[in-house]
Amino acid sequence: MSAPTRLTAKLSLSSIVLFGVAYMSPAIVMLTFGVIAGASNGTSPTAYIIAAAAMSLTALSYGKMARIFPAAGSAYTYARRTINPHVGFLVGWAILLDYFFLPMVAWLIQSVYLNAQFPAVPVWVWLVINIVVTTIVNGLGIVLADRVNRTLMTLTGLGIAAFVVLCIGHLVGNHPASLTAPLWNDTTTIAAVSGGAAIAAYSFLGFDAISTLSEETRDPERNIPRGIFLAVIIGGLIFVVVSYVMQLVHPGGEFKDPSTASYAMSVLVGGPVFANIVNLVVIVGGFASAMAIQASTSRLMFVMGRDGVLPRGFFGRLNARFNTPLLNLVLIGVVAMFGLGLSLDTATSFINFGAFLTFTMVNVCVIVHFARNRRRGDRLSVAKFVVLPAVGAAVDLYLLTQLGPIALWLGIGWLVIGVVYLAVLTRGFRRTPPEMHVDERTEEEAAPVEA
Repeated sequence: MSAPTRLTAKLSLSSIVLFGVAYMSPAIVMLTFGVIAGASNGTSPTAYIIAAAAMSLTALSYGKMARIFPAAGSAYTYARRTINPHVGFLVGWAILLDYFFLPMVAWLIQSVYLNAQFPAVPVWVWLVINIVVTTIVNGLGIVLADRVNRTLMTLTGLGIAAFVVLCIGHLVGNHPASLTAPLWNDTTTIAAVSGGAAIAAYSFLGFDAISTLSEETRDPERNIPRGIFLAVIIGGLIFVVVSYVMQLVHPGGEFKDPSTASYAMSVLVGGPVFANIVNLVVIVGGFASAMAIQASTSRLMFVMGRDGVLPRGFFGRLNARFNTPLLNLVLIGVVAMFGLGLSLDTATSFINFGAFLTFTMVNVCVIVHFARNRRRGDRLSVAKFVVLPAVGAAVDLYLLTQLGPIALWLGIGWLVIGVVYLAVLTRGFRRTPPEMHVDERTEEEAAPVEA
């Protein structure tokens, strides 16, 4: 049996929306509540509203590009086709920083929480268990991964809903001083809310991963743009509603320990047993997130391997039986084992460098697409194809500057390595990076998109 060269379209709109929401991990709003409430002076839902609005601008740009290029390469494909192959390579290299190392962080966080819940089992054992189980599910095919993801997200949603209901029940007996204070209060400042929004924006990372499933989605030109935008909106609604209720239960931004604020709140509204249940919900949601992250990363690596940008014999192969990039999935799992030697702060910060740089470039791609189509005589909306992407790019660059110096230097170092690799690959930039030889439309073949 010859190995397939293309992924199979089996996913529906609801599947990819759940995939994107799972990637963002909706339970993260409970884990980061104390930090964001502290930074925003007790207005965490307002911070999330601003972050959702900002991320929606980039989501719209992803949607436009996904309509034009319905391939699994995400921002890598967009920049390659819209700007030029060299820039596309570097965008793909930047997004690898995000995608390739994010599974490591997701599994490590998951393992730390499991160890806290079941301390008799060491962190490294939980890490191995998480990696093996996730890799098996993803390796057996996208249909099974979709079913498992739906189940896990249902359990996560029920757990979050139960937490919100108990918080409301607590508020009924302890009337809040003000229903508007979580949105704006006497201590609120523009600077504080903006700072909180910058932190809250990290909760949205992952919506763009939906674009890596283009080849496996039915009617991708229609469903991928919708899925990306819906994932941001649904995730944003969850973040805003949950943080609003939590902010009513605990007004202000002062906490004994911001990192454990949600656990203390769970004990307050439901007792220690319920607090442990909430922890399990977070763990279940974390497993779904790790599974989605590994799946999307393997697809990006597969497309780059199929192009020949990464060694084709390894990265560009699909398993003949399950039609999944099995070697990529295994490699991601093996690399993740090195996560035990990294601190979460360092790993997370330099991953965000790749994410926000990629977001910026997707917005730039929309503007370049507009300019090229205008020269050909096509009339596209200036507001939709220039103004909104420009604002989105500005927001993404601002978030990039908010990262710490270690993250910025690590990210720049990663880009330098990419430039050196590109120089070797193209013999001193004299050659074009390997082209993609698959049945997809080029920008010139694509009809003008008015979205």
